[in-house]
This record gives sequence, structure tokens and C-alpha cells, in this order.
Amino acid sequence: MLCGMAITKRQRQMYDFIAQFVEGHGYSPSFEEIGEGMGLSSLATVHKHITNLEKKGLLRRDYNRSRSIDVLAPRGKLKTAMNVASMAAAASAQAGASLPLMGRIAAGRPIETLENPETISLNDITRSKDVFVLEVSGDSMQDEHIVSGDYVMVEKTKTARDGEIVVALVDGSETTLKRFYKEGDKIRLQPANTAMQPIMVPAALVQIQGRVIGVLRKY
Repeated sequence: MLCGMAITKRQRQMYDFIAQFVEGHGYSPSFEEIGEGMGLSSLATVHKHITNLEKKGLLRRDYNRSRSIDVLAPRGKLKTAMNVASMAAAASAQAGASLPLMGRIAAGRPIETLENPETISLNDITRSKDVFVLEVSGDSMQDEHIVSGDYVMVEKTKTARDGEIVVALVDGSETTLKRFYKEGDKIRLQPANTAMQPIMVPAALVQIQGRVIGVLRKY
């Protein structure tokens, strides 16, 4: 698969549904189960999406066995037209996911590890289940140690307090990640980069879509 291959929003939803089904059940779903899970009454529509995902190298089928859909990991980023609201809805289903907390690692002198591993879940970070993840592009927040390629965990909200890092929709067309400050009838969206100027916008043109509660980084 080519890096950055585009798929439709519906294809991405179907790919994610099949991947989550396989992970949860240990086998692939039938066309009927996909249709029911995706709210599709036509098996022909299911077949069409499966065929397109297979052509794009995201699925593989063995026509000699039942439940034969194999999910293939993409070798690049899947580009979709999902907006913030739909990402939040998809991510909220994973709000109870947890990871093993095996101990604490010292950045200074060594410390004792935990003999009895615990777990850490999203609930340890926020009680809200409306949490989604966005990939950061650009360097406007680099002084906050949020750099291009990082992933920010965003709690869905329509309001913000001064100083919070928010996802803001400006003038209904552009979404940006900045610190939020209310100044009279205007909003200052402050970058964390001394080479960039703040964005001053009339408050009526700013819509808060969420506030950042954490940063994820892959190495």
C-alpha cells in the first residue's frame, strides 16, 4: 500500500469495525455481521466496500474458507475526511481501554519497581468518555513539547478556561491547536512558538471543540 493512500470515511469505518471484531472475537465477521454492525441492509454494499479495501491492500480474503477476511496493517497513514465530532464518537467506545502499569521509571537515580503491576486507564486521566485523539501537524506548540507527529488526547467540550490548550474551529473553516485566552469580545489563540504571532479573532467566530488532556508520542 502506498503511504498516504486515501480511503472514504465509510471504508475507514468498515476497516475499523472488522479490525475491532477480529481483535475481540479471534475470527473475522461474516458479511451479515458486518452489515448488521455497520447498519447496512444490503450485502452487495458490504461486498463492494470489502472489495475496495482488498484492492487497496487493507484486507485479504481466502475464498476457500469461511470467515476468511484477514486485516492487513497499513504501511502508511490512512487519510479520511472524518471530522472532530465523528472521531470523538469513534474514540468514545474505547474510553474504558486500559494498559498495564508495570512501575515507575527514573529519569534521575534508579528507583524501586512495583512487584504487583497495576493498570492505568483513560479513566485515570479524565472521567469524561468523550475523548478523541488528533495527530499534530506543524510546530506552533513546540515550546509546550507538542511537536509534529505527536498525538494529543482531547476531551470534547464547548467551553474553555484561560490558559487551556484547546482545539478551536475558527470562522467555521480552520481548526487549530492553541492556548485559549478570552480578551473582551475577542479570543486570543496563543501559539507556543516565539517565531509565531497569536491569532486574534472575534469571540463569535471561535468554536471550542475540545481541550487537550494528554500527549502521546511514538518512537
